[in-house]
Amino acid sequence: MEAPPATHCPRSVREFTQRFSATPRGARLARRFARFELDRWGIPYGGDVSDTAALLVAELAANAAIHGRVPGRDFELVLTLTPRGPALSTLGIEVSDTRTEARPPSPADIAPPPLDAETGRGLVLVDALADRWGVRDRHGAPGKTVRAELDLLY
Repeated sequence: MEAPPATHCPRSVREFTQRFSATPRGARLARRFARFELDRWGIPYGGDVSDTAALLVAELAANAAIHGRVPGRDFELVLTLTPRGPALSTLGIEVSDTRTEARPPSPADIAPPPLDAETGRGLVLVDALADRWGVRDRHGAPGKTVRAELDLLY
């Protein structure tokens, strides 16, 4: 993965939080906002890291809008960029929805769908692109959070 220029190595945690409508439009906006925010943090728009993060946000936001939708409730996107050392940072991508009964499979249970399936590839992509990912109960509210992480080397 292409890393941001060394001059943009974060020295402190950066965070972006935004709620979006649980609709296809909300999922598209989440992806666009994420790319814009990452560019502000020094992760160039259109670079490998930005493109990978945008795909992860798109898949998780689409799942929240389709499978985690509760009428009248939004989903939440949280991005964090956390320094882990002089040449390593972690980009965290969290998407939380308010539906409690529809939980995605755990990373250990991900399997490609049948070749003729029209759906079911989103979490396979997340599993392939993220360095780590998982599902947990949402803190302080009903629902769940899916978190994916990318390790960024500078």
